[in-house]
Amino acid sequence: MQWLKSRRLHFLLGGVVLLFLLFALLRAVFILGFSAIDALSYTPRDTFWKTLLIGLRFDLRLAIIAMLPLALLCFLPRFNVLRSRPMSHLAHLYIAVGLLLVILIYILDMGHYQYLGVRLNSTAWRYVADAGISSTMLWQSYPVVWILLGWLSTAALWFAAFILLERYTLQRAPRPISRRAAALGWSVMVVLTFLGLLGRVTDINPENPVPLRWSDAFFSGDLDLAAIGLNPVIFFLYDTAWMKDEPYDRELVTQYYPLMADYLGVGNPNRETLDFNRHVGPQPHRLALTNPPNVIFVMLESLNASRLGIHGNPLAPTPNLDRIAREGWFFERFFVPVTGTAKTVWASITGTPDVTQQETATRNPLITRQHTLINAFRGYDKLYMIGGSAGWANMNALVRQSIDDVKLYEEGYWKGANVDVWGVSDLQLFREADEILRNRPTDRPFFAYIQTAGNHRPYTIPSDRESFEVLNLPEGEVQKWSFTGNDQFNAVRFLDYSIGRFLEMAQAGGYLDNSIFVFFGDHGTTITTQPHMPPLYEQMWLESNHVPHIIYAPGLLQPRIIEDAVSLVDMLPTVAGLVGLPYDNRTQGRDYQASAGRDRAVPVVLVEGAFPIIGLVTRDFMVKMNYDGSDASLHAMDSATPRDDISAQHPEVFERLRQLTRGAYESARYMLYDNVRKSGVTE
Repeated sequence: MQWLKSRRLHFLLGGVVLLFLLFALLRAVFILGFSAIDALSYTPRDTFWKTLLIGLRFDLRLAIIAMLPLALLCFLPRFNVLRSRPMSHLAHLYIAVGLLLVILIYILDMGHYQYLGVRLNSTAWRYVADAGISSTMLWQSYPVVWILLGWLSTAALWFAAFILLERYTLQRAPRPISRRAAALGWSVMVVLTFLGLLGRVTDINPENPVPLRWSDAFFSGDLDLAAIGLNPVIFFLYDTAWMKDEPYDRELVTQYYPLMADYLGVGNPNRETLDFNRHVGPQPHRLALTNPPNVIFVMLESLNASRLGIHGNPLAPTPNLDRIAREGWFFERFFVPVTGTAKTVWASITGTPDVTQQETATRNPLITRQHTLINAFRGYDKLYMIGGSAGWANMNALVRQSIDDVKLYEEGYWKGANVDVWGVSDLQLFREADEILRNRPTDRPFFAYIQTAGNHRPYTIPSDRESFEVLNLPEGEVQKWSFTGNDQFNAVRFLDYSIGRFLEMAQAGGYLDNSIFVFFGDHGTTITTQPHMPPLYEQMWLESNHVPHIIYAPGLLQPRIIEDAVSLVDMLPTVAGLVGLPYDNRTQGRDYQASAGRDRAVPVVLVEGAFPIIGLVTRDFMVKMNYDGSDASLHAMDSATPRDDISAQHPEVFERLRQLTRGAYESARYMLYDNVRKSGVTE
């Protein structure tokens, strides 16, 4: 066993141990400080420990991978770290830079998970494209200086440990090792390295040794638990970041075309041309109007449905939204197809879910000129208002290129001062929007899209807040009812207050009674607990897709509660139907009133990234599957045990919805490109 005396072996094994301890420590920080589960009380315990063990095996794999370049520098025939000072300096540089980069990824992963509830993945590249806004938001939301000090201190501590390891191993006197012993040592280390990289020591097929994969961490079906079984560096840099995002699979689109054409009501389906266009004339359910009404879309930033009083939240943080929901059309089961602000802006304007796997569709310059039903509002002035920069995620490209003759109001136009990275406060945005709307010529109706942003980190409550008062409830109380803390609780309250004031301004400005207000959330954020909601929303990862939606027109519409499942992409066709407009529709949205009771289903992306998990929601059921159609299951929306797969009890329903889920997903990928307007074409 002479080979066990090798200085280089001791250094490399010690390095693996040091890195493994670092990664295990960072995993513990994530579990105790950021994970959505309670590690001390989670049951069943064996499931928890199995998931944690998977994560530690990923940590060991990363530690071994990180030491391989050092192994090369140790065992080069002549110019190695034992004989060459430049090689020794190169090894030190590699260790220092590697520690800084790896720890930085862990820090970014923790922040990513704290806000969005998912580990760092390829979708995070969208923030790099807006580095200025992203960095400012981070500065205003987090203790950046302390995080920076922690990052550098941790890296310095582990670098010092490596220097000590080098001193006690590589710099000691060598001991003689025979060639035979060295060969044996090499063989043993190659086998152990292979097993460490493989991540398995049992159930290995010698002909096809399958390594430990990210999907192994999801064995329990609990997304929050699975998060503790992933390694952020491997998941980000290997599993997701460099995956090619294919535009669409024409063969699959063709396969599902008959089903989707029937679902969408295509009058003359053509499987060869994959034409989804259907001409829709004025509907019999249109409002009896003397003059065309104004239309005002109001996007509610980061607002989960579970945070509204009308959805049962006992803290009652949204009295204004609750009131207009009772007085207008309240959609109980309304879902955004994909979470994320830019993706909601895309879907609400184009009618196509943004199912891109890495970037947002708004960042693709080849497809940002889209057909939109907003252009069917002929004779309307079009206005788009955002308190900050519309350049975030290149949303301004979509707005300007798709909406004909739109007037875009953004940062730089407003009189009020910016309160944080997202621009002026929502209250100031509504004040200045009201000034624009009430001072317009009264002989032309308008279509206005107002994008709020205040209910977003850093959750700024401005000093200019009129009569709004900040409440500080016990943290445990607000966390029990869907909020991460008092800062978010008050941000939601202030958004609601601002909406109430905007409606008062509209009343005073004379356009309240002749306007259709369309309120909708763009996506949800990480939920603590929501005991007032059906368990499925939390347990089946639907909580961030489930957002509020209210159509409010006190002078035009009677109160109504809609219990069917309705999608974000249905908003424009529904409003166009109310106004009585003819239009051509090439995408997935459907007028709710024209399709009520007819196969109402909402496609959703439950987990984004290179390997999405997709689903379909109806009033009674939900289907969940991998993006390639595998591992499909059926679940009851109102079940006390929603993870139970009930596909065997409802085989016909399951098969129909399973096909529709895959068909809607593949068709959406195609529609992102098929809905592009040709250059120079107006609508």
